[in-house]
Amino acid sequence: MSASRLQRLKNHVVCEQQTTAMAGSGSPLTTHVLNTATGVPGSSMTLSLHHQDPSTATWCLITTGSTNEDGRCPGLITKQKFTPGVYKLHFDTAQYWQRLGETCFYPYVEIVFTINDPGQKYHIPLLLSRFSYSTYRGS
Repeated sequence: MSASRLQRLKNHVVCEQQTTAMAGSGSPLTTHVLNTATGVPGSSMTLSLHHQDPSTATWCLITTGSTNEDGRCPGLITKQKFTPGVYKLHFDTAQYWQRLGETCFYPYVEIVFTINDPGQKYHIPLLLSRFSYSTYRGS
């Protein structure tokens, strides 16, 4: 990896840490998309947040949105609506890559996760290239 790409990634992580520190009492759930192939934020990516109904195992749409210039989608859910359960973030990656004039292997990415303690802060980044993705639980 080139030194300039490494520096861009480092700057982005530092920016993420500063933004998280400044977030304060916003959404208890945040996400961030990073195009790891170029080291830039994944901006203008459509996404949706869903909650699984425990009695029927069906997905209930909570909200839809789009990532901003920094690859973030603020205001996903309020603290009042953030309850224990199973959630899903759905990212429309095909539309994102198509807009960049690229093809991709994964037309969408769904990250399914369990919230046991809604009093905590949860950050779910998506690290993305045309042929791979990864994620982790941040805070």
